[in-house]
Amino acid sequence: MDGSLQSDPLVVAETWKSGGRDVAIATVVETWGSAPRPAGSHLVIDADGNFEGSVSGGCVEGAVITEALDVIANGHAKMLEFGVADETAWRVGLSCGGRIRVYVERLD
Repeated sequence: MDGSLQSDPLVVAETWKSGGRDVAIATVVETWGSAPRPAGSHLVIDADGNFEGSVSGGCVEGAVITEALDVIANGHAKMLEFGVADETAWRVGLSCGGRIRVYVERLD
């Protein structure tokens, strides 16, 4: 497998899942304004908190990973939204002027 495929979050998710790991995937489903990553960007998270990919260039990954661990544990998907008007966005560092909506689901 070449380097570009190894770092593709969807390939990583498949590899981790087939290796027996519990996995969630976070997908940017909508953006407004100056969003750091485009719609369709992915972040893959396992039950141990390992991750690959990006949904925000680093500014909300910590919050998304925390939510993904809950999704892995309980199986209930979540829609998350971060933006400059949201106090959470400032706390996690999304001050770029945009907003993003991220869907997090467990892979079964």
